[in-house]
Amino acid sequence: MKKTNNGSYNLLIVESPAKAKTIKNYLGSEFDVIASMGHVRDLPKNSLGVDLFGNFNIKYENLRNKSKTIKEIKNKASKSSKIFLATDPDREGEAISWHLAQILNLDFNLENRVTFNEITKSAINNGINNPRRINNMLVDSQQARRVLDRIVGYKLSPFLCQKIQRGLSAGRVQSVALQILVERENEIKKFIPKEYWNITAILEYENQKFKSIFYGKEKKINLENEQQTQEIIKNLDCAKYIVSEVKNGKKRKKPYPPFITSTLQQDAAIKFGFSSKKTMKIAQELYEGLNIEKFGFIGLITYMRTDSTRISDEARKISEDFILNKWGKNYLPSKRRLFKTKSNSQDAHEAIRPTMPNLTPDEIRSSLSNDQFKIYKLIWSRFIASQMSDCIQNTVNIKILANEYVFKSSGYSVDFDGFTILYPENNNEENILPNLIVGNICNLIKLEPSQHFTEPPPRFNEASLIKTLEGNGVGRPSTYSSIISTICSREYVSKESKNFVPTELGIKVNDLISKFFSSIINVKFTSDMELNLDKIEKGEINWKDILSNFYSKFEEILKNAKSETKGLKIDIESNKTDIICDKCGKLMVIKKSKFGKFIGCSGYPKCRNIKKIVDNIGVKCYKCGGDVIKRKSKFGNSFYGCSNFPNCDFTSREPPTGKFCSFCNSPLFLKKNKIFCKNCNKEEK
Repeated sequence: MKKTNNGSYNLLIVESPAKAKTIKNYLGSEFDVIASMGHVRDLPKNSLGVDLFGNFNIKYENLRNKSKTIKEIKNKASKSSKIFLATDPDREGEAISWHLAQILNLDFNLENRVTFNEITKSAINNGINNPRRINNMLVDSQQARRVLDRIVGYKLSPFLCQKIQRGLSAGRVQSVALQILVERENEIKKFIPKEYWNITAILEYENQKFKSIFYGKEKKINLENEQQTQEIIKNLDCAKYIVSEVKNGKKRKKPYPPFITSTLQQDAAIKFGFSSKKTMKIAQELYEGLNIEKFGFIGLITYMRTDSTRISDEARKISEDFILNKWGKNYLPSKRRLFKTKSNSQDAHEAIRPTMPNLTPDEIRSSLSNDQFKIYKLIWSRFIASQMSDCIQNTVNIKILANEYVFKSSGYSVDFDGFTILYPENNNEENILPNLIVGNICNLIKLEPSQHFTEPPPRFNEASLIKTLEGNGVGRPSTYSSIISTICSREYVSKESKNFVPTELGIKVNDLISKFFSSIINVKFTSDMELNLDKIEKGEINWKDILSNFYSKFEEILKNAKSETKGLKIDIESNKTDIICDKCGKLMVIKKSKFGKFIGCSGYPKCRNIKKIVDNIGVKCYKCGGDVIKRKSKFGNSFYGCSNFPNCDFTSREPPTGKFCSFCNSPLFLKKNKIFCKNCNKEEK
């Protein structure tokens, strides 16, 4: 595109400033590129904004915090010869383009919608040279989702606040995620451990030790107690351990497909302990573009919100050439790999892959932060490995007879490493076996009986919860992060060793919702609704029909719930305190407002006495002897200060220990489980 005769430019509108900067670097002076900073319009903040009793007409408002951005976009648009809407290539992005077109009074018949799956020069030019009209079916699908979520949140949240406490929220999908967590917790509480035993024989053949596990006789014997186990050990006294069967085989392990959103979030959680929110933030940075030495601003990965494992022929060819040059033709499969995409996948975008497959992580490490490097390396390695040969393993399974009992051993060795040379498997320690043949007699070193108990199903962590949500069709790639963030911020769950544990509040909220709204807040109904949203996107059903059918059912359920819970008030034991109100003598309780938690009188509204919650860490201020308390800045960051503020000015980002340095007698602080002195920078035990 060239500058027009009157001197005006073409305007390209994207969502983020980082993306705008990268794209501007490619397009040059012919284009002005500006960011909308996400959505510019939404449903009203203080009203429902949807006509529930008419034709589900929606009232949108310009976002107040976007007034300056909207003004700037309008100003630039008025001076532009042509406007391109290049927001993200998904439902939300399509809706943002639709809203921008409304604000700018653009003709909806214009072919001005530009999409690209990656921020590269060729992809951007291809998008600009092949614009299309705004896809109204995509917009309708997004509007349907937004209105469904608004109806549930706007109608159900006040019900929870009235029956339990202020500041609560419910969501069409978040409440199902909470339900999954609470149901798992109930399974754990009901679980009764069952005792069982194992017998491990430590054997030796030609000076090589190995392990063999007790199996039974012809059929497996389950060892249920110590008495049964010791009886078998007694029967094995003086037994010969003779190899009775050796089975050698080959096993092929195929590489994983390239990442989709959910599998990237799961792998980053397992390998790095990253939250899904953190992973998506880093992936967004890699997608939008970074200043890379020798390259300038470039987007390093394709669009990170996808549920498809499809990849382009161009990317496949580049990766194959890279593999051939790096490791040789043995590391290329005999025929190209095709990975199946799930039936409910939208398949709108490629899998998450590097935009330049031959650009290795090590080449750009100096231009990335540690976290960016970790995620890029993870994506790059997974993608390249997905195009490589299978790993071939030599397997061996051995049976050993001892008197009338059978012991079994299994192990493997790598015959050809294939893709694991780049993307190693997390295998348990191998049981390396000696070269045994039938009839060999092994020496017994010792028998090791061990007691065990069956364990309850594990609590969910971020990776396993996302996997469960995805497997059940609950939510979509773009929503997993916000679902988890919401149930955590609402304090419906807490985290213990990275696992989610429902709080008393979360359990009470779930119990109330499950009792009265189980027909619409459940895994199947939510999954079916996701499929309906996909059908709207394909033009198979009308979005307002879906809303009408849902609301007629929801309204009746809500009406019955209000009737059956008239006068009900659910107490949260963890909110109670032993503090007596100094104004009316009643007990005070922990309450929550939009500004945070506070202590208020249980006699509200007759008594409106409130107190601040003081998080006393049990350490005295070294300056004045007051109590050191944990506080929060106006930006939400935690710090430590003296309770005698403003008369005492002590503050610290790190908690003081109450102890003093043995070298300089200055106060000691705690940071990353280490005790250190800020004055002389020495560590102490």
